[in-house]
Amino acid sequence: MFILNNPYVSDFLVETIRKNNYKVLDNEIARNYFSPYELTNEKDALKENIFYTNSENSIDWIMENMPQSDLANMIKISKDKILFRKMLAKIYPDYFFMEVDLKEIKNLDFKNLKYPFVLKPSVGFLSFGVYPVKNEDEFRKIILNLDNDIANFKNIFPTSVVDTTKFIIEEMIDGDEYALDAYFDENGEATILNIFHHPFFDENDVSDRVYYTSKAIIQKYLKPFKELLDKIGKIGNFKNFPFHLELRANDKNIIPIEINPLRFCGWCITDIAQYAWNINVYEYFEEKKKPDWDEILKSTNDDYFYFTIGDVDNSIKKDEIKSINYNKYLKNISNPLIIRKIDYKTKPVFAIVFARCNNLDEIKNILKLDMKDFIELEKH
Repeated sequence: MFILNNPYVSDFLVETIRKNNYKVLDNEIARNYFSPYELTNEKDALKENIFYTNSENSIDWIMENMPQSDLANMIKISKDKILFRKMLAKIYPDYFFMEVDLKEIKNLDFKNLKYPFVLKPSVGFLSFGVYPVKNEDEFRKIILNLDNDIANFKNIFPTSVVDTTKFIIEEMIDGDEYALDAYFDENGEATILNIFHHPFFDENDVSDRVYYTSKAIIQKYLKPFKELLDKIGKIGNFKNFPFHLELRANDKNIIPIEINPLRFCGWCITDIAQYAWNINVYEYFEEKKKPDWDEILKSTNDDYFYFTIGDVDNSIKKDEIKSINYNKYLKNISNPLIIRKIDYKTKPVFAIVFARCNNLDEIKNILKLDMKDFIELEKH
């Protein structure tokens, strides 16, 4: 059963559903793509126990209509970073984290906190509200701007997606950041459908500007990541559950950052697996197919497949944007595979681009870009 919702539904997802005649919940967003007779009403949808949604905005429907279900419990553990950390303590008993109410943050004993750490909402999405904190002075500056930042989050996402009433403080994890799209099957065993490296411009960067995948990344991390996922599936009792996991890896440890329930990469960016590996992730999950990675990688060269997000800075007022210079923006991308222009008047991004390149210089350059250079504002 698919549940479609804002902020973005890709043509690829819609075409996949049509081609396979998959069930879709009848809601306002789904009716933009399907006729009412093609959709499943709520009563019949509640008979299903396996769901995939393109957006975490759909979580409210499940929690309201199936509050006592195993699925609802899996969602709670995934969305609440405190519950997730408590579950992972069985694997990582020495990992430091603490929960703090928004009202209590300003009253913390700043001098005795364990620096460096990361501050973020206990329920979050993308990098909204994520602050790396190196020292006391930096933390005090963040606190001064926190109320204004929170006001911006509330205008974009429902509380089921980003809830800033509670925060988590957790130790800074060393290593490179990775992400993966996968699902737990009916036995709690993990199937990995893609693995991405998430590079940053510098140590202060927490954006989602670029993620890339490659043959070398899959070969290096497929086995150790799957071993970790199978442990998580067992201790969390996750079954028939699609998810997007972010983690950090170094020479000694692999530590999860967070798990996002019932979806793969947000904004339908997961579609890039079709271009990189000829894997339709929706079909693989719905039909419980498992990639033959040995065979897939045999016919793959060393190119990098990546997606990049053209984001609109929070400092820019949407009603002051006159246009986006897409031609100028795309000059930074040598081999775009698909360009998805986004409604920047209502969304925090103006474009998502899938691309291919044969070296990392292009990706490093994209990390340096100032997106304001491509945004033309109204003259007053």
